[in-house]
Amino acid sequence: MKPRHDRPVALITGAGRRVGAVIARTLHAAGYDLALHYRRSVEHAHTLADELEQQRSGSTLLLQAELADIPALPALVEQLLAHYGRLDALVNNASAFYPTPLGAATPTQWDELFASNAQAPFFLSQAAIPALRAARGGIVNLLDIYAERPLDQHTLYCMAKAAQAAMTRSLALELGPEVRVNGVAPGAVLWPSDGKPYADQQTMLARTPLQRAGTPDDVAGAVLWLLRDAPFVTGQIIRVDGGRTLSV
Repeated sequence: MKPRHDRPVALITGAGRRVGAVIARTLHAAGYDLALHYRRSVEHAHTLADELEQQRSGSTLLLQAELADIPALPALVEQLLAHYGRLDALVNNASAFYPTPLGAATPTQWDELFASNAQAPFFLSQAAIPALRAARGGIVNLLDIYAERPLDQHTLYCMAKAAQAAMTRSLALELGPEVRVNGVAPGAVLWPSDGKPYADQQTMLARTPLQRAGTPDDVAGAVLWLLRDAPFVTGQIIRVDGGRTLSV
């Protein structure tokens, strides 16, 4: 491992696009240098890294990996430490999401949804523990309000996110006092490209106290707060949902 880097370092999975990219920009602006993990979003990840490098040279490291390949996950942490010499924050953002109607769900779908939403976050966190302990750092898991209130025809996804929520609380218990572990559970922020019809989206927002969708910046701000500004917060899951879970 090379000598300790001057600035704090965060590893973000699924950082190439959508919410992951906004989290990356937010942490970078706050002074973090970044390891940007991506799987298929090669062009997006390289464009993001180029953008951030123009702002601060030497502040990004690109890591391409299939998170379902569990034996390969420790190598991500090893590459990061070889480059920066430290790891202060892990943001488990990467996630698969799609419907699995009962009667048609398959073992392959089970494996894929649990791999991205529960298995990979756990084993990547496990690989990062020594470095995070040394830095007295933190983990933030990107969860979902559907871990508590299931979404119709998405049983496997909801089960996987519920497992990740339980993992968040359990790791917080095991890793304190050196490492804090928290979660952010967004509500309606970005619609999936193959998501619900617009009329259903409007109905959903009508039941939300703030009467609007959130933004990726709302999510990224919560992640930054948990990592930087909440030293006495661990084992918590912050709902960034406009109050939607208050309604039946």
